[in-house]
Amino acid sequence: MVGYILVFLSGTLFALGLGISGMTLPQKVIGFLDVAGDWDPSLALVMLGSAGVYMVFYRWIQHRSRPLFDTEFHIPTRTDIDQRLLLGAGLFGIGWGLVGLCPGPAMTALVSGHPKALIFFVAMAAGMYAHRTVDTLAEIQTPPGTQSDG
Repeated sequence: MVGYILVFLSGTLFALGLGISGMTLPQKVIGFLDVAGDWDPSLALVMLGSAGVYMVFYRWIQHRSRPLFDTEFHIPTRTDIDQRLLLGAGLFGIGWGLVGLCPGPAMTALVSGHPKALIFFVAMAAGMYAHRTVDTLAEIQTPPGTQSDG
């Protein structure tokens, strides 16, 4: 139960940080991405701050044998860069640049009741569902003994 409370508190702190920093405001994000125009560098400080927190805590967890509220760490092991990764990163970047929101800030912005946040969230959920469906179909169509590109 304590683990769930800490997850909730961490998510709340994350949402507050996104709101205070302006990451839930598409015009602020687009201003940061517009390096050739009226550039707003303030979000660079947000990124530097989050990278600093990550660096400190990642070093701390590397010295632990297991997490505080789980039996093992769940750290990704894949290191390859493939077509799917590049395509997904490209689509994510294009969507972020066009709309000015990414998943975390979009979910936080939902509480504002702003229609753009709701439209983005619904489109994101539909895209996730479509991806899962296509992945499932690809697995079904892959003959046994062969390897799909996933």
